[in-house]
Amino acid sequence: MGAGAVGAAVANLAGEYGHTVVALADSSSAAVASDGSGGDDAGDGNGIDAAAALESKRAGEPLGEADPTDALEADYDALVEATPTTLGDAQPGFGHVERALERDRHVVLANKGPVAERFGEVRELEEQSAGTVRFEATVGGAMPVLSTIEDFDPDHIDAVRGVLNGTANFILSRMAAEGLGYEHVLAEAQDLGVAEADPTFDVDGTDAALKCVIVANVLAGDDREYTLDDAEVQGIEEIPGSALELATEDGQTIRLIGEVTPAGEVRVGPRLVPEHGTLAVTGTENIVQLETAHAGRLNISGRGAGGPETATAVLADAGRLPDL
Repeated sequence: MGAGAVGAAVANLAGEYGHTVVALADSSSAAVASDGSGGDDAGDGNGIDAAAALESKRAGEPLGEADPTDALEADYDALVEATPTTLGDAQPGFGHVERALERDRHVVLANKGPVAERFGEVRELEEQSAGTVRFEATVGGAMPVLSTIEDFDPDHIDAVRGVLNGTANFILSRMAAEGLGYEHVLAEAQDLGVAEADPTFDVDGTDAALKCVIVANVLAGDDREYTLDDAEVQGIEEIPGSALELATEDGQTIRLIGEVTPAGEVRVGPRLVPEHGTLAVTGTENIVQLETAHAGRLNISGRGAGGPETATAVLADAGRLPDL
């Protein structure tokens, strides 16, 4: 579900990972395999022509002749939920997750909404289903943040911090490097496609906060549920170029840092970091630091967004699903 940058990349790359796409839907139409094949036939090549469906969409035509709800009722093994993130009730993504789990299907999320805003409900649905929910792609794009936490055991991770939004990081690093103002660099980022036409979620800290909320939910387990309302969030819109110049004079720079503290607080905001330190990544690069109980600090860096990049995390999760 979802045929934007991430959904399209998953559909295009699925074959390389040994999977067959049996349905692909956006908000208005769907392409569904004529025999609805999935399940035991998923590895037999019975699926849709994803490239043709996506080419139709690029030409302004429907993905296919079916309704999006038909995709949810197809015979599939795993639902990839890649519709846009929404806040509050996290719809329609949450409804898609709910329907898949009711049918005892697996779910792989690229959409942050269900696990940032309704984590407890998702876990309850999962417990009642034969399906499994995975959501590596919701935090850090291609970076294996959640799987590393899982491998080390959340009980042995004391804190998490990092740069979790490429747009904000591009703007801040360009402001620092070129001595340019926020509005100038934002316009440049939009021209380059680094920033959306409406960059609000990126520059006001919401996107990074959602990722930190998801991490906090994973770390807390059954002890507590976090939503965006539990996060203290400040963006970068009000940072003047002079603040970055002053920081540079002192051997520091400013980055938008998200963190989950040892006390379980979720915070996002501009922070001073050493100019040549680990957290001073540049451009659209992301980095996450895990403070572990027994292995010290782990740094995970890489591309935190992008269609193919995020799709690799989705497909890695698909590979972790039982019986798939």
